[in-house]
Amino acid sequence: MGGDRAGGAERRSRKRALGRNAALIAAALGAFLLTSALMLRFYVYERLAVVPAGTDLRLRMVDEDASYLDTSTWRTVKSAEVVRQTEISGGVSAGNEDWATWDVSTDTTSGSSMIGHMDRRVIVDRGTGRAVNCCGEHVGGDRAVRQAGLVLYWPAGAEPGDRPFYDADVRSAPPMRYTGAGSAAGVPVHEYVQRVEPTQVPDSAREVPASALGLERRGTVTATLWLEVERTYRIEPVSGRLVDAEERRVETLRGEQGGERTLLNADLSLDGGQVAGYAEAAGNTRLLLQAVHVWAPIALGSLGALTLAAAPILRFRARGGEPDEDDAPPEDEAGEDADAETPEQDGRAPDATGPAPRGRSTRPARRMPR
Repeated sequence: MGGDRAGGAERRSRKRALGRNAALIAAALGAFLLTSALMLRFYVYERLAVVPAGTDLRLRMVDEDASYLDTSTWRTVKSAEVVRQTEISGGVSAGNEDWATWDVSTDTTSGSSMIGHMDRRVIVDRGTGRAVNCCGEHVGGDRAVRQAGLVLYWPAGAEPGDRPFYDADVRSAPPMRYTGAGSAAGVPVHEYVQRVEPTQVPDSAREVPASALGLERRGTVTATLWLEVERTYRIEPVSGRLVDAEERRVETLRGEQGGERTLLNADLSLDGGQVAGYAEAAGNTRLLLQAVHVWAPIALGSLGALTLAAAPILRFRARGGEPDEDDAPPEDEAGEDADAETPEQDGRAPDATGPAPRGRSTRPARRMPR
């Protein structure tokens, strides 16, 4: 009996210990899951939802039926293929990981003919996507220029609305106006349109033959370049990445003493292969950001809350409603109490059914024959 009692007490003690351990593990795991959910939403997301640290990008826009002025012969070429290619390369700015330094080069060509060229350096805030006035920026070698507005990417998760977008040709940032939602190559996008009314391009004065501008005189005249643009960008809103682009460009040479000539008239657009590639990249970034910002925090937070709530339940079930070991009386004390309760036999006859007193026989005496 004593051995069974001891074994039961040991089993109960082991059960309570396991219950306490399970409750502690559940509480620790719940706290870890809740902390992970908060870290993903408020720290990891902020580190991912920025302009990439390293950039090596080529935007190739084409119009297969454009017209341009061949300045080597001063003749207009019609139904020509015109390509406007922008190359962007760069990385994190020295001394500031929140900025990126981009070198941007844009060439407008038709075959071997160069129609226009522009190069610049811009510092981009990786969080907002906007230009920062710092660290050797320039447009066409002019370091006095102050660039402003968006450069290429939108801020991740940006709400629809008008945003300034920098045009290096006119050196200003007319607004990109939100025109609605749609899709491009299977990816949801927000569409923005920027219109630049005919504007003189700074530092564009050049000498051209007077006859090239339709003037009836000999020699050359000074002409400046005027630009009119309607630019359409389709942006994946969660990642802020460019998916598709179109550009309607009209460039005109205007003489200071009259006369003008169209230098370029083109409806440019990204080719289908590029759009598909940008759409895939934007879609992958969208899934990653949504997982880190929404899905994973909700899942981990819910699981963490349930695990924390389970901790006291596990402890209570392990106890089974009984007091802990520390609250139970020691086994030795219980035995002493039992011994103290044994009834005294002083002055009382033994029970008739009990055993006979030692040294006395209950059998009748046997007589000896005479």
